[in-house]
Amino acid sequence: MSAASSSSEGRNPDPGGTDADGEAVSHVSIEVRQRSHPLDRDRLTEFVLELLRHRRQVGELGFHFVSAREMARVNWDFLRHEGSTDVITFDHGSGKGRLHGECFISVPDAVGQAAEFGRPWTEELARYVIHGVLHLEGFDDLAPETRRVMKRHENRLVAWASRRFDLGKFRRSPQAAGRRGGRKP
Repeated sequence: MSAASSSSEGRNPDPGGTDADGEAVSHVSIEVRQRSHPLDRDRLTEFVLELLRHRRQVGELGFHFVSAREMARVNWDFLRHEGSTDVITFDHGSGKGRLHGECFISVPDAVGQAAEFGRPWTEELARYVIHGVLHLEGFDDLAPETRRVMKRHENRLVAWASRRFDLGKFRRSPQAAGRRGGRKP
């Protein structure tokens, strides 16, 4: 089993890749750049690290939880698609057993999709994190057949995550956001 470290703000200052015992180390950066739904970065980091262990992966990953407006900008700037979307994943050189990339996740899109499907928005957020990790592992959802395969893996991992974590705790209360130096939405 690999050791793990995390950084809730910015990049890990020592991305050497191994710990003192020579074990591979995962580095996870969580940025919350939207105010409508406060998120607990520590719990999200713990979730991503446990997902990587479960998948037997080591990673250097950045997750950006953004507004629909910022997601629309990223979608246009990099993909030339108009409007917001749920997840955009950038692979920065992942390989077998080692993931390196960034995922932009639109929190308002997660909230809207969750309402449409009658599930908690924090579960939808977990689904988007899983979706991004699967993309970095090489899964593809462009063709119907590969989309079905990816969706099957995604659904299994969401069920695993729901059993393993209290996904509702990804949401930080507005009062906690105020105490931790954040602004109230």
